Amino acid sequence: MSWPVVSEALDVLGQTLVANSVGALTGYTVAYRELTFTAQLPQIVGALTYLRDHRDGQFQQLIDLTAVDYPERARRFDVVYHLLSLTTNTRVRLKIETDEDTPVPTVIGVYPNADWYEREAFDMYGVFFEGHPDLRRILTDYGFHGYPLRKDFPMTGYVELRYDDELKRVVYEPVKAVEWRSWDFLSPWEGAERGFAALPGDEKAPAKPAEAK
Repeated sequence: MSWPVVSEALDVLGQTLVANSVGALTGYTVAYRELTFTAQLPQIVGALTYLRDHRDGQFQQLIDLTAVDYPERARRFDVVYHLLSLTTNTRVRLKIETDEDTPVPTVIGVYPNADWYEREAFDMYGVFFEGHPDLRRILTDYGFHGYPLRKDFPMTGYVELRYDDELKRVVYEPVKAVEWRSWDFLSPWEGAERGFAALPGDEKAPAKPAEAK
């Protein structure tokens, strides 16, 4: 199907599901042929149950759960649930907002595979999930300090490890020179259009023919 047809179908689906959700879903957007719903944090279990069970939804599979960090916001995290309908082959996402201290209700009762996804979001972002049966780190060491995917986490981390030849084991030590992220979005390496400055290696590109005067 063409983009306009797909977007129109997703728009109709979004309207239908929000209208019938009795407040479980607060809104929706369609962009780039993708349908995104929003919900309030306390309603997340009900919202996902509704999307799984409603006849117009039938999103039986949670295919991912992650977070996005917006440190300038009071509620700095978006927790994002990606869903798949095996019946209609349709994918949607659901977003809620939370902060560093407010726990998100676990959705393991709706989608059991959320177990490890929630642990990963806790490990990488520090998002807490209330009611999770085993909320502990899953990718980093148990004694790891900080949350690596937060935008205010230093590039070097807070500790480094090395092999101590005297102790004959690996030891952790504080990083002596912490390197912080700069987030220079005007840098050509961040994807901004350039043409105002050359980069190393540009001299290897074929020269453009001179414009006729």
